[in-house]
Amino acid sequence: MALKASTLKVGDSKTLVVVDDLTRTQIVMYAGAGGDYNPLHTDDKFTKEVAGYPGVFAHGMLTMGMTGRVITDWVGDGRITMYEVQFRVQVWPGDTLTATATVTNVYNEGGQDYADFDIVTLNQKDETVLIGKATAKIDA
Repeated sequence: MALKASTLKVGDSKTLVVVDDLTRTQIVMYAGAGGDYNPLHTDDKFTKEVAGYPGVFAHGMLTMGMTGRVITDWVGDGRITMYEVQFRVQVWPGDTLTATATVTNVYNEGGQDYADFDIVTLNQKDETVLIGKATAKIDA
């Protein structure tokens, strides 16, 4: 069922676990899909010995993509018109991420209804890993 402007109100929110126990395999699969083979995400030895991190960590864009599901699962595919984020802390293998989208505005522009959302993604330690904003087309 499509999200409707007539029933959606500021303050409505949706929470979704976007990944439970992120695996190294998922990180490497994203490297292949996204074409980003930076060794910080794929080479544990490099990450520890050269870069000084405790191990490989997820691409920011992987975190962004997984977080986007909280919006697309709510409003449907192909409806997002704007999506921007800021990364706050790294995402590690084993992390579980929970995203919450909250409606901040519902409006009509040029005959099309839209909703604006604030987005926050937390890890299992309740650390904010990402904050963002999105706009999506919605039905009347």
